[in-house]
Amino acid sequence: MSKAPPPVRAVLFDRDGTLLADVPYNGDPDRVRPLPGAAEAVALARRAGLATAVVSNQSGIGRGLLTAGQVHAVNERADELLGGLGAWVFCPHAPDAGCGCRKPRPGLVLTAAARLGVRPDRCLVIGDIAADLLAARAAGARGVLVPNAATAPAEVRRFAAQCAPDVLTAVRTALGAPEPGHPGRDGRRSP
Repeated sequence: MSKAPPPVRAVLFDRDGTLLADVPYNGDPDRVRPLPGAAEAVALARRAGLATAVVSNQSGIGRGLLTAGQVHAVNERADELLGGLGAWVFCPHAPDAGCGCRKPRPGLVLTAAARLGVRPDRCLVIGDIAADLLAARAAGARGVLVPNAATAPAEVRRFAAQCAPDVLTAVRTALGAPEPGHPGRDGRRSP
């Protein structure tokens, strides 16, 4: 008999395509647009007492397309719009740099967990591509795929058992909460 995983104590969100509309190499805070349900998902996690963070590959820095300062400005604007997250961790390297932080490697997840004071196996990583779930797995965390139009169909098939239709549903599921209007564990319908 397998042992149940420990309860989730932190949610680590991917940024672009998961919390925010994906604007490639965005360095402009005025172009930040939260995706539907993103602010609610962050608020729900925080109300439940979970630590929250963002883990994001930002290869535009390594490619010379934007600066770390621009990424910080975009993150600050997103933080304002999303109600505040505990930590923002990003990889500034180009894909061919061979760093240990770029997803699908575990560095971002491990760094965020350490900053939040949470063991990686108590973290849930929510993202929109396989690299997010592979980084979670490599770090010993759990992962949920929230597919969007940019998610490869093969990735959706590969992680079908770990998919949620949106980020709010992913957080609700992690908390064991039923979808609105569906019966919960006690048989009652949620509001």
